[in-house]
Amino acid sequence: MLAILAAHAVATVLAPLLVYRWGRGAFYPLALVPLGSLVWVLTNWPGQGESHTVTVPWVPELSMDIALRFDPLAALMSVLVLGIGALVLLYCADYFRHHDGRPERRLPSFAAEMVAFSGAMFGLVTSDNMLVLYVFWETTTVLSFLLVGHYAERATSRRAATQALLVTTFGGLAMLVGIIMLGNMSGTYLLSELIAEPPSSLAASVAVVLILVGALSKSAIVPMHFWLPGAMAAPTPVSAYLHAAAMVKAGVYLIARMTPGFSDAPEWRPTVIGLGLLTMLLAGWRAMREYDLKLILAFGTVSQLGFITVMVGTGGSQMMLAGLALLCAHAMFKATLFMVVGIIDHTTGTRDIRRLAWLGDRSKPLLFIAAGATASMAALPPFFGFIAKEADFETVLHSPYLGAAAPFVLAGLVAGSVLTTVYSLRFMFGAFGRKGLPQPSTRVAEMHRPEPTFLIPPAILSAAGLIFGLWPTELDRVLQLYSDTVPDPAGYVAKDYHLALWHGFNLPLLLSAVVLAGGAAMYFSRRTLRRRPLRASLGNADKIYDAVVRGADLLSVRATSVIQRGSIPATQSVILSTLVVLPLVVLWVGARDRPRFEILNSAPQVVVGLLMLAAALATTVMRNRLAAVLLVGVTGYGCGAIFAFHGAPDLALTQFLVETLTLVVFVLVLRVLPAETGGEDIRRFRWPRAALALAVGATVSTIAAFAMAARSGRSVAELLPDAAYERGHGYNTVNVLLVDIRAWDTMGEVAVLLVAATGVASMVFRDRRFGAAPRVADAGQPDIGRVAHVKHSPAAGDITWLRGSELRDPRNRSLVLEVATRLIFPVMMVLSLYFFFAGHNTPGGGFAGGLMAGLALVLRYLAGGRYELGETLPLDAGKILGTGLALGAGTAVGSVLLGAPALSSALIEVEVPVLGTVKFVTALFFDLGVYLIVVGLVLDVLRSLGARIDEELTEQRRTVVAPR
Repeated sequence: MLAILAAHAVATVLAPLLVYRWGRGAFYPLALVPLGSLVWVLTNWPGQGESHTVTVPWVPELSMDIALRFDPLAALMSVLVLGIGALVLLYCADYFRHHDGRPERRLPSFAAEMVAFSGAMFGLVTSDNMLVLYVFWETTTVLSFLLVGHYAERATSRRAATQALLVTTFGGLAMLVGIIMLGNMSGTYLLSELIAEPPSSLAASVAVVLILVGALSKSAIVPMHFWLPGAMAAPTPVSAYLHAAAMVKAGVYLIARMTPGFSDAPEWRPTVIGLGLLTMLLAGWRAMREYDLKLILAFGTVSQLGFITVMVGTGGSQMMLAGLALLCAHAMFKATLFMVVGIIDHTTGTRDIRRLAWLGDRSKPLLFIAAGATASMAALPPFFGFIAKEADFETVLHSPYLGAAAPFVLAGLVAGSVLTTVYSLRFMFGAFGRKGLPQPSTRVAEMHRPEPTFLIPPAILSAAGLIFGLWPTELDRVLQLYSDTVPDPAGYVAKDYHLALWHGFNLPLLLSAVVLAGGAAMYFSRRTLRRRPLRASLGNADKIYDAVVRGADLLSVRATSVIQRGSIPATQSVILSTLVVLPLVVLWVGARDRPRFEILNSAPQVVVGLLMLAAALATTVMRNRLAAVLLVGVTGYGCGAIFAFHGAPDLALTQFLVETLTLVVFVLVLRVLPAETGGEDIRRFRWPRAALALAVGATVSTIAAFAMAARSGRSVAELLPDAAYERGHGYNTVNVLLVDIRAWDTMGEVAVLLVAATGVASMVFRDRRFGAAPRVADAGQPDIGRVAHVKHSPAAGDITWLRGSELRDPRNRSLVLEVATRLIFPVMMVLSLYFFFAGHNTPGGGFAGGLMAGLALVLRYLAGGRYELGETLPLDAGKILGTGLALGAGTAVGSVLLGAPALSSALIEVEVPVLGTVKFVTALFFDLGVYLIVVGLVLDVLRSLGARIDEELTEQRRTVVAPR
């Protein structure tokens, strides 16, 4: 199973390269991946009650081990996913053949997405861990979004892709909440264990409903059915695979998987049966009203999904057998018909049945292929669709779970089947009939005949429907491997039922005859089809969706117009007000312990606290911006001192370095602002601001007091030193926390730093975002020569201590600073490397080392100017940031590939001559990534807020000097 997933991953990566090399012919070798995987599935088919399991540790702390389980149901779904996937990939090779010679845009990415979807669906149906299942579930959602939006230049494709993404993601998020609730209640996230011992409580019922919301949205069940017809904007291979055989079956699969354990839940059957029947009837009616062949099939798919949902979700072994039979039949005939529609569209240029006449006479092979699949869809003997439909009627009649409701459910299924017959005839006659015309329509007359290879994939599936109809014994045996595991009520002895073409004269056969006769009469009378006003009376979910989206947009616009008006003080006020109101309300309403305040611990702490308080108060009345920034810095340095008093030198070091770097950034920004703020700005809203500031301080202090009082057990801080040494192989608890125990948090934080750096620089650079800082060789004449009225300063001297200083205005040069920089810079870099290498056992680490290196760069920039920055580190900041992020992500992936949890570290001991045994942990590579990201961040900030603004200020001075 892991090899199949790996093969699909490799094929996904190689697919664009193969398409660039061989064009659409690359689909042939790509089809070998699911085809070879299908061979493994067929040769390793599990027997009755058997299952093959594979478990790979991934994130054990989150119960997200990769647990795969290959049982009969997973094997059945794998055949549909891989078998039809291989045929669709073969079909793509001819589908994207354009006779006008134009190339297909975005074909490389399309090929990769199709192969990736096949692998994601295989992972979904074999996942036993529900959290991992959810990962594959949302992977299919994202891939569906990309595939539906393949023709991104079309507004209809973009809208359809967005609609499908929003609806299925909403359902997926609801399902995730339900999964977490069930997992927490039962203590396991394994589906096999949950189904064996399902929890029963009110919370479990809520969780089951939430999971059903996700499953029903994925399978386009009312009221979330409207996204599937809209997704027909996708290329036809996508419709044939995702929306007929694979993705829409994911929800039905999950229902079938959970039915043995949860079908007796009070909310299960009313939801599944009620919404399933409503979907079957509503979508069947809509299919009768459409003129686009793909929309006829799309609404027919929604209708059949409702039918399958009723069968696999009701419970009982026989209904599960009949439901799985219908699932297989539907996958075969609906994938065939979608591919037929693609051939029609490809050869005639239209899918409108009003423009098609005599097509059956012009293409007999296509007619026979479509006729076989349509006959199976309409449940005509001897096709497998007929066998599945008879099984459905028979098992509903004798279901022990339906009881008195059985006749009503059966009546609904019969009515829906009549509509199925109607739209089947509408599809067949609409696409291939002569329609009373004496000659072919214009589009049909001008069509080009499809290539034989174009017809092979749909022909195989169409023939499969006939073969399994004539010989259903083997498929019956395979389906019963899972259906027999579905429990029946205690004391109920199920009738021995098997799939067969002939069961004698019975009620199901009579109902099948009624369905066919009623559907044919309904179609050929054409009376109901002319009553178009009824369509509007049924409502339009698509319009409701549009109204909801417009309402959400309008609400967001009005909300943001109030809380985000483009004013930084106003935005901060909203954020801080939320910080005050929300926690205090929750604290007031919920349970709480008696608060405990610890204010005074030592005399030095009191002194530092008073200095911080004085600096904070002075900041509020200071008009000079630079002075205010420096006073704010006093509070930061005071916080670092308090860390040191409490025995946290690592935190203190980091705080001092961050505060120093922050001050530099503030100073760089303040250069383009007025030196002082206006008196009116200080007086505006003075008292509301003061009240809000006091409220924030009081809120934070109150929360801290209650948090300290809420601790009832042993503090985790007491366990961290031992855990850092035993698990992270380091004495520095803070650094081990950052790069090992809580490395996921650090990964997210450095990613945020990278995004922040990119955002800041993108606002400053209007044209070229990335690049190295300017070097002396890139400059023309030095600034000293361009400013004619400035005399050469003797203080600068003839000796150049920093190369970039040659191009600086003498007024901005400082000999003392340049000499000091030459002396101090190497020391700072050595100290930076020391922090990096020694940080696992002593104060320091990649973050502190990166900050020290960043401050060294700041010093070189301040002493030598923007050209000195390029001379010091002539590298692209974007490449440094990308390398650091790649190291961090590579460490995570490398751990998984080696069979360890992501971002876990290992101890490596190396014997070195003279030095002896040298030990280091693999977390060092992750720490190196953090180091590079911090250095890249500082370089990017200096390049954007420093060098770039220097250049603009220089240009402004030239503009002022030039007229003189």
